[in-house]
Amino acid sequence: MFDDDDPYLERVRKLCAGFPEADEKISHGRPAFFTKKVFVYYGGSHKNGDEWTEFPYAVMVQPDPGDRAALLEDTRTFVPAYLGPSGWIGIVLDDKTDWSEITELFDASFRLTASKRAITALDARTP
Repeated sequence: MFDDDDPYLERVRKLCAGFPEADEKISHGRPAFFTKKVFVYYGGSHKNGDEWTEFPYAVMVQPDPGDRAALLEDTRTFVPAYLGPSGWIGIVLDDKTDWSEITELFDASFRLTASKRAITALDARTP
């Protein structure tokens, strides 16, 4: 479901590795980045009725609940199958991706899923 040589995946791996206690595992055939819980999935899909749409170059994150509605207005986003009802969103990656925005979304998702110790470690590194 993914290619280890994918340049988007390489960038996502590098960003996720910068979070305290973060590690990678394969979950449901896709790279997943986690501490106690997953905070980023690479790749995703959306189900509309009986029709599936795959997004191989995307990330799925759990955004701050106050930001979710605004994020879903963006044409690059989708409600992922299975995780969407729990508040997760998917963001398609392409050559125009704003990686600063992606980093902020990873940070928000990390803060919603990581231990207090990991969040404290992250805050200690942030100027």
